[in-house]
Amino acid sequence: MVSKAGTIAIALSLHAMLLAGCAVAPLPLTDAELQVRSADALTRVTAEQEPISAPVDLYEAMARALKYNLDHRVEVMEASLRLRELDLAHYSLLPNAVANSGYAARNNDHASNSVNVITGVESLATSTSQERRIGTADVSFAWNILDFGLSYVRARQAADKFLIAEELRRKVVHRVVEDVRTAYWRAVSADRLLTRLRTLEARVRKVQADTREISSERHTSPITAVTYERELVEIKRAIQELERDLVVARTQLSSLMNLKPGTKFELVHPQPATGSLALKMPVRDLLHVAMENRAELREVWYRQRINDHELDAAMLELLPGLQLYAGTNFDSNDFLYNNEWINWGAKAGWNLMRVVQYPAKREVVEGQAQLLDERALAVTMAVMTQVHVSRVRFLHLEKELSTAVEYLDVQRRLVDMMRQEAAADRISEQTLIREEMNALVAEVKRDIAFASLQNAFANVYASTGLDPHGADVDPALDIQSLAAQLRQVWFERGDYGAAPRRARVSEAK
Repeated sequence: MVSKAGTIAIALSLHAMLLAGCAVAPLPLTDAELQVRSADALTRVTAEQEPISAPVDLYEAMARALKYNLDHRVEVMEASLRLRELDLAHYSLLPNAVANSGYAARNNDHASNSVNVITGVESLATSTSQERRIGTADVSFAWNILDFGLSYVRARQAADKFLIAEELRRKVVHRVVEDVRTAYWRAVSADRLLTRLRTLEARVRKVQADTREISSERHTSPITAVTYERELVEIKRAIQELERDLVVARTQLSSLMNLKPGTKFELVHPQPATGSLALKMPVRDLLHVAMENRAELREVWYRQRINDHELDAAMLELLPGLQLYAGTNFDSNDFLYNNEWINWGAKAGWNLMRVVQYPAKREVVEGQAQLLDERALAVTMAVMTQVHVSRVRFLHLEKELSTAVEYLDVQRRLVDMMRQEAAADRISEQTLIREEMNALVAEVKRDIAFASLQNAFANVYASTGLDPHGADVDPALDIQSLAAQLRQVWFERGDYGAAPRRARVSEAK
């Protein structure tokens, strides 16, 4: 027989062991774990991608961004998770099925005496109706009708959350495609112009050194020499500013296509051309399409539907809950006359506090509905403004590009004249360098204007909410097939530079 002191000692020992087990200290990753995780991340970040085997054009870059861009893949996985949560919510509609088993033992008999409550005389000797060791098992089914209704409402809300995740994914796709268009054309410009800019910068440094030598030998006025050198430094600064805008373009494009920084690849070098982009849709149609397709509007409308379901849930919580249950049971106690039995029944419960809470909860839901309605109107106005602004911006950038092309043509003719004058020693090297730099600046600005126009063209369709890959394009295709379909979609939207080669030959004829 265990003494009272022994029982206390056992209890204190168990309590101390429990507290020791609950003590948790921060455990940072070890250097070895960090190395393993880093190596794994670097390996998997660009894994399972089709290698680049030929020069990349704009639509292959877009195809690679749609398939491999990590921001897009994160949103795809987010939508996939919401779909799995919806599948999980369906199981909450099913009845609960619970299986239990247990074992109990004691060191003496569970015995008791009985006393006659009227006479106060002990009526039975000390007896027991329970064995010292007992095993039990049961399987029970329960179904709460109120919980079923609430689970159905939550499942519908989970379905709308999946649709919201899909709309967020579409927004990321639009942003990625816009960025690809801009980065691609800037990278093309960088490929064509960076070498020439650096050659010109080397010439500036040489002329600057010659200027200092002439000044030190007193062959010219010091003020004239320093003024001359200042102009050269300004030219060099302008060159470096242009390099700054262009040098990161290829890295940005690599990131959008999910290529490791420094990955070598060639780009197709089409010449920027005016008139290669055209908006085929009038502004009235743009507005109607935007109202039906913009992800921001759809997101608000789905949230309104979720909020409507919240009011349905509040109404259901007012109802009494009816629970039906049934189960099969087993008990190994030999003193029982029936060791196995089936039980069933029903229970009803009503949380009366829900009735008191309902008016306040309804006001919250109605307030949320008003907020979402105002947000929908605000988003509607924003969408309308964005459609108009994107269209006006595109048309204005068309004019800017036309002017930039005209300016570049004039500057090139001027440079040709200046080279003839320099060859005849009628102008200085500094003057020729300045004009050649101006020609390069004009060419860069022409390219930047074209890249901005390409971005504006994509932005017009992003403002309408039309998917950049079209409704019939399968993102699971291989890169070349996906690029061909993207090229066709955007050609139909007005990107005549994306026309298949056959179409361009036929137009030439």
